[in-house]
Amino acid sequence: PVAVSEAIAQHYAPQGPYEQYPMPPVSLAVALADKLDTLAGFFAIDERPTGSKDPFALRRAALGVIKLIIGDGLRLSLREWLAKAVDGYGALLPAESEPDATEDALFEFFGDRFKVYIQDHGFRHDQVSAVFGADGEDDLLRLFKRVEALHFFLMSDDGSHLLTAYRRAANILRIEEKRDGERYGGAEDRSLFSEAEEHALYKQLNKTTYPAHDALMQENFEEAMAHMATLRGPVDAFFDNVTVNCDDPAKRRNRLLMLSRIRNTLDIVADFSKIEG
Repeated sequence: PVAVSEAIAQHYAPQGPYEQYPMPPVSLAVALADKLDTLAGFFAIDERPTGSKDPFALRRAALGVIKLIIGDGLRLSLREWLAKAVDGYGALLPAESEPDATEDALFEFFGDRFKVYIQDHGFRHDQVSAVFGADGEDDLLRLFKRVEALHFFLMSDDGSHLLTAYRRAANILRIEEKRDGERYGGAEDRSLFSEAEEHALYKQLNKTTYPAHDALMQENFEEAMAHMATLRGPVDAFFDNVTVNCDDPAKRRNRLLMLSRIRNTLDIVADFSKIEG
């Protein structure tokens, strides 16, 4: 049958950066199965790439999986399929091999390969880490789209300023949380607001959080970033006109809670602490 002959011919694909997509379903299934099986088997016996040495072309196999998933627009849980690949060996696994540890190592390996793939597309590796860090994302197609949206957001004026504001809030919180021996979180007390900028920021945070979260759930990543961009003005005004470490202990605590809200709200779309530069 044609599907079988195509699968035989294509099961090593993609072998180069210019391989044509999409592949026929049977060919795609065989190509994915071959690579995932190879990776699971070698990782289970602890034969993994080290430094520049990769005698079994495992880096190429992982990159091939990534290209097939992105190129053919596949929606799947990478962790789930790595687990299936490892479980397929069953009793053949060495006695000292731990399936969960093998799956974790494979997932980390794919994360590193995905960073290479992202860089080849003009994006940055730390942006992948930021999205991975946000919620353990393992749908590579959705991850690619999220990184793409984050990349262009951070290139914008609003995104750049919000990243600076995030770092400022995170730095203050890190210092004060260490000094106070607690991690600030929870609701602010609006009755303690004494500056217009506090009210404005509180209002915008409430207005932004749920729409941004809903946009992410619907995979409207550009829309989620657009919601985040509305925070720039109120956040800048807060830092310009409000003294966080004021003499009033109650107001100081309340303002630290506001900084925590800034941090937590931005972390909805990505773990901004992992963004470099």
